[in-house]
Amino acid sequence: MTRHDPHPEPNGASVGAGPGAAAGEVFGPPPAGADPLTVELAATAVTAAWAAAGIVAASFEGEHRSVETKTSATDMVSEVDRAAEAAVAAVLRERRPDDAVLGEEGTERSGTTGVRWVVDPLDGTTNFLFDIPQFSVSVAAEVDGETAVGVVVDPCREETWAAVRGWGARRNGSPCRVASGRSELATALVATGFGYRAERRRWQAEILGRVLPAVRDIRRLGSAALDLCWTAAGRFDAYYEWGLNPWDLAAGALICEEAGARVEILSNRLILASAPQLFGPLEELLTHAGALSAPEGPEPRYW
Repeated sequence: MTRHDPHPEPNGASVGAGPGAAAGEVFGPPPAGADPLTVELAATAVTAAWAAAGIVAASFEGEHRSVETKTSATDMVSEVDRAAEAAVAAVLRERRPDDAVLGEEGTERSGTTGVRWVVDPLDGTTNFLFDIPQFSVSVAAEVDGETAVGVVVDPCREETWAAVRGWGARRNGSPCRVASGRSELATALVATGFGYRAERRRWQAEILGRVLPAVRDIRRLGSAALDLCWTAAGRFDAYYEWGLNPWDLAAGALICEEAGARVEILSNRLILASAPQLFGPLEELLTHAGALSAPEGPEPRYW
């Protein structure tokens, strides 16, 4: 495959264009009267996400040394995860040193500005380590506790998904919309994901066995951020998953919402995102399937 270097220069700036120009290509021109802080956060998010994506893309299909485990033997982290998060952290230190940061791989600091960055430097690590081209970098900025900016980069497909609250969602700079009105429950293509612990997966398989006969089909591709983005673009009709952490969904959920989807975290940390007319029927199906009564356990870490 052709490896994608979304940002060839080390500082994350595209050749021949400053960070403002890069953000304009991703988010489109800011609307009249746009908050300068939001514009700055959008530019920073693009630069940080592309800096990490360049590291991830350059390492794909290579040797991933120093692989360790976290919550279980199947929950892996590689030196590439950490290097990508370090690249994001470096951009944020330079541009927004007083903001708070929460990163999956341990970058965590408090801030004084009301802005918090939520970062997943490599969402889909298992796919990455098995040379499966389905993973992403996710960077979101919260302002006073509400996600304001989200960027998800898919290095393998050279796709940058982005949204600013109130501006709409875009893929590579072009607007994207959820597939509203295309499917009913019986014809809905639904994505999902599974936890790392065996007891979680056993319970999720039981739920899946009740959901699958009621919909068109199920997809499980391995990157929550991309599942949300693909729902935003109509590649999926809906997505559900139990027990995500903030870095898994912050950017993707905003992109999905800005594309016209309904996105909610239901009882027992079940996230559901879908075209608006499917949300009610899917919520009812999942409720009857038992998806809102997950077994007790330590996952996830941050709620």
